[in-house]
Amino acid sequence: MINPKNIKDVVDIILVVFFTYKTYHSIKKTGAITIFTGVLAFVILWILVSQILQMHFMGSILDKFINVGVILLTIVFQKEIREFLQNLGSNRGIKILVKLFKPSSVQNDISYIKSIAGALANLAKRKEGALIAIQQDILLSSFIKTGENIDANINTLLIENIFFKNSPLHDGAIIIAGERIISAACILPVSQNQDIPSSYGLRHRSALGLSEQTDAKIIIISEETGKISLAHKGHLYTDISTEELQEMLIRVSN
Repeated sequence: MINPKNIKDVVDIILVVFFTYKTYHSIKKTGAITIFTGVLAFVILWILVSQILQMHFMGSILDKFINVGVILLTIVFQKEIREFLQNLGSNRGIKILVKLFKPSSVQNDISYIKSIAGALANLAKRKEGALIAIQQDILLSSFIKTGENIDANINTLLIENIFFKNSPLHDGAIIIAGERIISAACILPVSQNQDIPSSYGLRHRSALGLSEQTDAKIIIISEETGKISLAHKGHLYTDISTEELQEMLIRVSN
């Protein structure tokens, strides 16, 4: 006969693994995965010492760290916690909970990439500088807030108008997320890498800076040469054609 207590324990373990997995993927998008990994390792050590090995003295010391750690984590992640509670209390709260339990899916619609490439081809011909960041797994929320809200469908004419030299939004970057232009005139972090050639301007350094901190794909058009470049995960691919750009936007993910 199956012991109901054993079933409860199995369900308990499954739930812990499930919520840990979901929390891992949620925090991974914020770029704070290193902190989460450290916290998880400490919790595993605490369980091993206190519950399994029954080392009471060492366990009591770790208990104190756990109690203080909860307060420290609240301080470190206060911004993320506030945003989470605000979203949960809004009308979007239910949607977020549904999304939490919904398996991840890969978007197969890449038509928006052609619109981006078409706009960049026209801008490159006219040697009009441009900087476009395409969000991937790590959210770009903090950078989106530095610009002007757009929230519009991606189309060639809109991108060209934003980067027109006399446009008030042409300085800074466009940020694209969820196949929509979310914000324009955004400020990106400048790379501090000393090995960057002196010939690279602020756009290239900003693109590299963001690519070093996130997994975003950042496209640059040089105002001096009209050449197209792509920054991704700390690497800069220079002087690429619009056809090569389309291919790289689709396949560059590792």
